[in-house]
Amino acid sequence: MTSQPSTTTAQNVARLGLGAFMIVAGLSHLTVARREFQAQVPDFVPLDKDTVVLQSGVVEIGLGLALLLWQRRRREMGLGLGLFYAAVFPGNVHQYTHHISAFGLDTDAKRLGRLFFQPVLIGTALWSTGALQGRQRRA
Repeated sequence: MTSQPSTTTAQNVARLGLGAFMIVAGLSHLTVARREFQAQVPDFVPLDKDTVVLQSGVVEIGLGLALLLWQRRRREMGLGLGLFYAAVFPGNVHQYTHHISAFGLDTDAKRLGRLFFQPVLIGTALWSTGALQGRQRRA
């Protein structure tokens, strides 16, 4: 078993915030924002858009709970969340390139701005869980 790198109070606060954010986002996939999330599913995805939204909501809830509760594997959870954020990025690009208004992103400028926020989420997921520290130690 690999030891988890220690994290600072700031990292722990960010990790817990991301965990709570993911749970709320996942629940909204299943309930109040379901249609808006469907608008982000790219047309090239070969599944029903509602199915994709429901499945991704369940994954988000699971990742959020894992960030909050699974301390021994937080680095792996950070890597998983970072990969998840990368995997959903095409949906953000789709929303921008197809000029789809959802979540208050009703202009191309706002939709473009959101694209630059995704790397911040990825970085925060990796930093807050110590995944970057673990990677640096192996190198």
